[in-house]
Amino acid sequence: MSNPKPIIPAFYTLDIGGMTCSSCVGRVEKALDKIPGVEGATVNLATEQARVRLKSGSLTTVEDVIAAIEKTGYQATLSHSKGAHSEKPPQSFWAADGLGRVILSFALSAPLFLPMLLMPFGIHWSLPPLWQLALATPVQFILGWRFYRAGFKSLMAGVGNMDLLVALGTSSAYGLSLYLMQTSTHAQHELYFEGAAVIICMVLLGKWLEARAKRQTSEAIRALQKLWPEHAKVLKSAIAINDITALDDYRELPLDQVLPKDHVLVLPGERIPVDGIILMGNSHIDESLLTGESAPIKKEPGSTVIGGALNGEAAIIVQAQAIGVESVLSKIINLVEEAQTQKAPIQKLVDQVSAIFVPTVILIAIITGIANWLYLDSAAIAILRAVSVLVIACPCALGLATPAAIMAGTGVAARFGILIKDPQVLEQAHRLDVVAFDKTGTLTIGHPRLLTLAPFMNSPDSEILATAAGLQLGSEHPLAKALLGATMERSIPPIASSESKALPGIGIEGTPNSGQWVGKRLCLQSIASLDQHPEYQSILAKAQTSFDLGQTVSVLMNTELPISPIALFAFGDELKPNAKGAIAALHKLHIRTVMLSGDNTSAAMRVADAIGIDEVFGQIMPGNKAEIISQLQMRHAGEKRHWVAMIGDGINDAPALASADVGMAMATGTDVAMQAAGITLMRGDPSLVADAIDISKRTWNKIRQNLFWAFIFNATGIPLAALGYLSPMLAGSAMALSSFCVLSNALLLKRWQPVH
Repeated sequence: MSNPKPIIPAFYTLDIGGMTCSSCVGRVEKALDKIPGVEGATVNLATEQARVRLKSGSLTTVEDVIAAIEKTGYQATLSHSKGAHSEKPPQSFWAADGLGRVILSFALSAPLFLPMLLMPFGIHWSLPPLWQLALATPVQFILGWRFYRAGFKSLMAGVGNMDLLVALGTSSAYGLSLYLMQTSTHAQHELYFEGAAVIICMVLLGKWLEARAKRQTSEAIRALQKLWPEHAKVLKSAIAINDITALDDYRELPLDQVLPKDHVLVLPGERIPVDGIILMGNSHIDESLLTGESAPIKKEPGSTVIGGALNGEAAIIVQAQAIGVESVLSKIINLVEEAQTQKAPIQKLVDQVSAIFVPTVILIAIITGIANWLYLDSAAIAILRAVSVLVIACPCALGLATPAAIMAGTGVAARFGILIKDPQVLEQAHRLDVVAFDKTGTLTIGHPRLLTLAPFMNSPDSEILATAAGLQLGSEHPLAKALLGATMERSIPPIASSESKALPGIGIEGTPNSGQWVGKRLCLQSIASLDQHPEYQSILAKAQTSFDLGQTVSVLMNTELPISPIALFAFGDELKPNAKGAIAALHKLHIRTVMLSGDNTSAAMRVADAIGIDEVFGQIMPGNKAEIISQLQMRHAGEKRHWVAMIGDGINDAPALASADVGMAMATGTDVAMQAAGITLMRGDPSLVADAIDISKRTWNKIRQNLFWAFIFNATGIPLAALGYLSPMLAGSAMALSSFCVLSNALLLKRWQPVH
């Protein structure tokens, strides 16, 4: 009987329509949390999306989730944005947030408020009351109907939102004007139709500006989505790959019909449709929008290419390896979308405030009206001041402050090859004072070469090399590639092994199928893993010369009794060109640098001294890296807590990346490392570390600035409105301006450029 497959929790992204402020976000989240089958949910105002995870084995469907959202008064549809051409259509001119409604509302309201501009010159003229009523009514009940509809739905759900405040405020001013028309014979100059109309005008203008700015903050996603060509030129399998000039017998297939191992022809100037390996052709490939690398990269047969990159001057043939959701481009889009949809922890405070904000504002408006009526003995003035309180307190800016900054910051970072997938990173990065680097593949190129083979016994070097390389067949480890590369250079076929098994943090073991050690269990491992072996000191002495030269050393061991060393292998790896500059950039930010290495301490020190690393931990097992990160965080009793970033690229770095305050993975490494890290550096360039910290700090600062001004705006605006220093028209204008300022401040991040 076969074991049942584990049930994977369902995860959905929904597009939400009709949200206007942070109170709407809280309302949708509250509705989602009440659904029994929902394990977790988060809603983002700036992206107008909800991310919902259903419990494993739950009978709740996505249709049930959509129905629950629609009961609260919002529209919900399943988002299909990931891994496909899904750019939102251009906004309709007459849409709810379209420019057409803004222009029409101002055209109808202009005759109402323009006469007020003449008052400072002693000219008191206004339209007859019936004309004012005729112009204000369509603005109030046709163009402003959206506020009544959404406000009523929120009221029925027992919560308040921005629409409810606008509907209450403008209706009060409109109703007061109707009352004065009926009761006063000199009402022409005392009506407030223009106040209600201008409030709706300004709110509509603010919503249009918000929609426009939100589209700008998501430009990074749309730019990445546009990189996918719609079709691929797939060569017929019968064609021999030998003459690229004669390859004109291909089929134009949609991308979803391309299969792995298909041969795809990419002409000069075309986008590469799939991830793969070049079989034929030499060209320069522009990967700038994917990795942030400004200069085109020379590619030749055997080179890997990324789907979405731009082919240069020559035709190439690519063997497809990853298509669609499995491609690097799709993973980049998913990471950026995930970051832009998630909430930063500071947003929890905003959500808590927003949950009680609207009811509190309505209560303040009622108290304002009653107090002014009793004090001034004027119902008209009391109502107008209450209206001003309702209008200026709309929490739009509060809801947009955090997500707008996150979208802008993560978007511009992605454009330069820095993928921030966890918004919590933004709150941690500004505190960093220690950065720990893994050595191989992070500070070094990660393509070591075999420099020395030193046998412990009288055996041919060729057989030792063939046996060691055979253990590594199929491995992607840099040292494995170095051994296999050495056998190719010397034309020595590797001796295949059976029962090969990777030993995390130690090496790899297996049983050779032929040769001198046939049937014996051998292990190729690091010297650090042999510290309990009886011959450890003699092995260490033999390796000392290589260590002194900064080389990495592995030992081939016979693990069957009597356990004995067979040969020592020394590998050399070059430092990355930007490694020294990367360390200097971090020192300018007053950040201490640390290097973690499994190499001999003296060898690791040579590398550290060459690039200016402050502290070195050598001869450490990969499993101990996470412990060292914890030690760095809490260095000595009595000292302040240190905030530590870990930079790595391998599977063995994943625990340390996860335990660090900020984990950064090189995209040139493994997927496991990328999943464990909060930031992925697409170019594998260590100088991106300082840039990632810089953009994270700047984004965090924008979040704080936006929240500060949003809170200050309401904290000062509400008392001013209650005391009569702000008319309803000014309150509406100020409310719209606050949202626009918050979004504009966030969009300043789009001007960011890497400085290191």
